[in-house]
Amino acid sequence: MSLPVKIPSLFDLQANGFAGVDFRDPDISGEALHHAFQMMRNKHHTHRILMTITTNTIDRMQRQFSRIESLATDDLLIAETIAGYHMEGPYMSPEPGYAGAHDGNLMKEPGLAEFDRLQEAAGGKIKLVTLAPEWPGSIEFIAGLQERGVVTSIGHSDASAEIIDEAIGAGLTLCTHLGNGIPQEMHRHSNVLQTLLAKDELIACFIPDGIHIPPSVLQNFFRAKPSGKAVFISDCISAAGAPPGRYLSNGHELEVGEDRVARRIGQRNFAGSTLALDQGVSNISFWLGLSIEEAWHLCSTAPAALIGVTLPEIETPRSLPPPFDPPKWLVQGT
Repeated sequence: MSLPVKIPSLFDLQANGFAGVDFRDPDISGEALHHAFQMMRNKHHTHRILMTITTNTIDRMQRQFSRIESLATDDLLIAETIAGYHMEGPYMSPEPGYAGAHDGNLMKEPGLAEFDRLQEAAGGKIKLVTLAPEWPGSIEFIAGLQERGVVTSIGHSDASAEIIDEAIGAGLTLCTHLGNGIPQEMHRHSNVLQTLLAKDELIACFIPDGIHIPPSVLQNFFRAKPSGKAVFISDCISAAGAPPGRYLSNGHELEVGEDRVARRIGQRNFAGSTLALDQGVSNISFWLGLSIEEAWHLCSTAPAALIGVTLPEIETPRSLPPPFDPPKWLVQGT
């Protein structure tokens, strides 16, 4: 690797769990969370994250924010690692395919009053909200969050080009895991993915695991965005940084095989990412023809700058994992 002796740590905009620990578990313990963050830091060079709290009832999300904040007061590692929260839902599309692994029955139109209630429980640290701007009241909601210093991102959405333009005008900034959270079959030209790729104002976040987006498709998506308009995330769940096996994720039992694909028991569809960000750096460099320095930046200082997070400097890792070789059935779509 060609990196300086000291570099900023990796930074993950979207982390749902790690090392067998589900961050959405309502009974999560401080010991479990400390273990997950220690593994992230010591083995995968990721010292700061936005902890992602996903779709649930407002009451349950409020309790989860409060619980995590309580654990952070008693543990410096937890407090340091959580640079803020990414709230993914419940203001997203309930439609099949667009809802993805989220419970569409819990999706709803946004409201600033209930967001403020959640923000209070989160200690003012909700930094990013993913939503579907086609809900009534979304444009005003996006503008309200911008006034509050909160970044908004479109995801799990089937918004029209006109609505997306309105949302951009109100302050919409990012695209959450672009290329995912959409149905497998859509109109070949007129669809939200094509629309978002063409919106140069929006910064795309991609999952570089070779599973959610095959490498050749990621190349095309990355090339479609102007320079400086793409960053990378893991969207990791409890099975990330852990061996194949069965894991709990947001109340569901998942099975992860040697192919590193996480699925609900008895289902074929993906149910989250098992990617660690240092693996993502290797994948990005190899698949996109970027230097290690460029790939590291796109998983570190580039996403951190979007949220205003300062990263600690760490010793440069002596090596990174080899690039992931996706199974042929994933690449060929069979």
